Amino acid sequence: MLRLAAIVLLLANTGYYAWSQGWLRTWGLAPAEQSEPHRLAQQIRPETLRILPARDTAPVASEAPAEAATVCLQAGVLNTRQADAVRSAAAGLPQDSWSLEPITIAGRWMVYMGRFADDEALEKKRAELRARKLPFDRPGNPALEPGLSLGRFGTEEAAQRALATLNGQGVRTAKVVAERAEAQGFTLRLPALDSATRAQAETQLRQALGDKALRACP
Repeated sequence: MLRLAAIVLLLANTGYYAWSQGWLRTWGLAPAEQSEPHRLAQQIRPETLRILPARDTAPVASEAPAEAATVCLQAGVLNTRQADAVRSAAAGLPQDSWSLEPITIAGRWMVYMGRFADDEALEKKRAELRARKLPFDRPGNPALEPGLSLGRFGTEEAAQRALATLNGQGVRTAKVVAERAEAQGFTLRLPALDSATRAQAETQLRQALGDKALRACP
């Protein structure tokens, strides 16, 4: 009985092998072909396909590290005394990391009344201006006290036009004075600071700049 089972199993294996290899195709016994000829037809120049080794497909490493981000800062307007203090304080910063750029500080003119003899005369003039509904304030300059400012202007011509208008409104004792003469000033510029140099600059320049803060360049 076992011999018969062994013979049957051997014949079955032999038949399956002959079927899987297509030897029985002429008798209509063969596995279905697994092919997709339409996909081969869709290939574009398959002869140019080339398999690259893994080392050739690795991403190319950057040859140089990316440049660190920098920021441009400036402070101003600085007068001559402040500029001299900044020059001394900035001496320890990297070369070419800062510069002092000269600029012209425009003059300013004022339509002014005064100086009055005393506070009583000052108050009398204030009352007259209030009655005419004309604005005024203090000059803000000890050399012009006691007195009154009826307006400040960026050019002498503008101040003279304002005075002419006030004359037409009945103001007779006002005049144009130079509140601030044209002067030379400076702007501190630090065009490309990295984080380390920025910290160094802010520390070294803090006292020299006083109330002039470092701000982003326009």
